[in-house]
Amino acid sequence: MTTFAAGNSLAASLASEKPAWRIAWYAFLAIGGTLVITLAAKTQVPFWPVPMTLSTLAILAIGAAYGMRLGAATLLLYLAEGVAGLPVFVGTPEKGIGIAYMLGPTGGYLVGFVFLAAIAGWAADRGWSTNPFKLAGVMLVGEVVMLAMGAAWVGYLFGIDKAFAWGVGPFIVTDLVKLAIAAALIPALWTLSPRRHDDEV
Repeated sequence: MTTFAAGNSLAASLASEKPAWRIAWYAFLAIGGTLVITLAAKTQVPFWPVPMTLSTLAILAIGAAYGMRLGAATLLLYLAEGVAGLPVFVGTPEKGIGIAYMLGPTGGYLVGFVFLAAIAGWAADRGWSTNPFKLAGVMLVGEVVMLAMGAAWVGYLFGIDKAFAWGVGPFIVTDLVKLAIAAALIPALWTLSPRRHDDEV
């Protein structure tokens, strides 16, 4: 558990060397991360062709800041909260809660969120989260995987002809905007890291 976040991640750079404090720090980040994602999911920004939530922005940032293992674990905890019936997703509780909601049209994206965080975290584990261009390239791969999973589930529910039109097309522009913000944000936050400044001395 003391190595739950890779040493190259922003989260690990701010962790204590003491195992107990380190575990507490990662637990705090995981729980706090689910709260951030929930708030992001409930936030809508007017955009075309569909209103934009901030879910993927939060997930990309969390993955890139936490690293692969802690990022993926945070998203699994988020899904577990949803399974338990907590109203953490977009449209909950208005459109249902728990497993019933997760088996609806957004189910593929919800599972894809875990992969999105893990892929962004993979880049962080390799020290790429200080470089916005490398980070953006890996995040783009994560976006493709997440959208493909979401579209596949939409196609399964509503027909393959709807997979791209409903599952990908409306989100391309908005997700690219959020990707660009996340890829710029995390390298900027690295400038506040004590370890970054120590390395430069």
